[in-house]
Amino acid sequence: MIASGGLLASEAPLAAAYDLALVDLDGVAYKGHLPIEHAAASLAAARSGGMRLVFVTNNASREPEDVAGQLTGLDIPTDPDEVMTAAQACAALLATRLDPGAKVLVVGGKGLVTAVRSAGFTVVGSAEDKPDAVAQGYAPEVGWTQLAEAAYAVGAGAWHVASNLDLSLPTARGFAPGNGALVGAVVSATGVTPDSAGKPSPTMYRLVVERAGASRPLVIGDRLDTDLAGARGGGYPGLHVLTGVSTARDAVLAVPGERPSFLGADLRALLEPHPAPALTDGWYVCGGAAAQVSDGELRLDGSGIDLVRAACAAAWATVDAGQALDPQTVPELPA
Repeated sequence: MIASGGLLASEAPLAAAYDLALVDLDGVAYKGHLPIEHAAASLAAARSGGMRLVFVTNNASREPEDVAGQLTGLDIPTDPDEVMTAAQACAALLATRLDPGAKVLVVGGKGLVTAVRSAGFTVVGSAEDKPDAVAQGYAPEVGWTQLAEAAYAVGAGAWHVASNLDLSLPTARGFAPGNGALVGAVVSATGVTPDSAGKPSPTMYRLVVERAGASRPLVIGDRLDTDLAGARGGGYPGLHVLTGVSTARDAVLAVPGERPSFLGADLRALLEPHPAPALTDGWYVCGGAAAQVSDGELRLDGSGIDLVRAACAAAWATVDAGQALDPQTVPELPA
């Protein structure tokens, strides 16, 4: 059931209403190398209730075994086949146009090299090898020499496929340039727009859903511009948890293509029902909270995640009706 403002309602806990969770990593399951409070226990409870989990990451530099090992070390037991990386998605995208044995220049880390080789392609290291495609993914060691080889190959006609187009990535010291920034260097040199396998493209989600044979998948993420945009693009419901990059205020101001279907303070949201804001006397009411937009100003009453839901419903309905919403009236909203 679609609630007012575009949110979905679920009388049952999400872990019971959906059979597969496509879970983002950094900002959802962990933050950097640290656990996120309630993440391990909530995922364990969802699993015990029958929900399957697959961890989906835009990181193309790591092997699925490495990702699974990190999760297991954070008390989230995970098998490598429960991980889908952007490198795997990139290799799958290459297979849609290239024949087995085709030459691919890989610009990235060992995870991308392994994925491309496992897909049956020949990995080469130079544009002089006349590759059929360039597969580009983030790795800390990527530098000018590799980017130049990619530009030479793409300029000569090679198909440019990026594992993802994230402009930044979170680190312990803040945000650093992501793969999208490095891809931008090749684009600036060649003028060629690459295809992308990673989020916000829904390619990875579709691959996971098909592999799992799921009928009721749920995407879980912390970034509106990647995780939730990919969910919208693929037609999947998305749960936005407020433990990572995008804030509650970001959700209120989200453009239609990046809006979540559900909102939760953290992964405990998997174990809870999700009420729908209802329009009552000009206010969107959810639980004990309410919100409305009047003369372009967002007005709020209440607190907690229900207030975030009400604020999203009021703001989205206003914007979708072609009316004005002053962003400066939208405060930070702790959940």
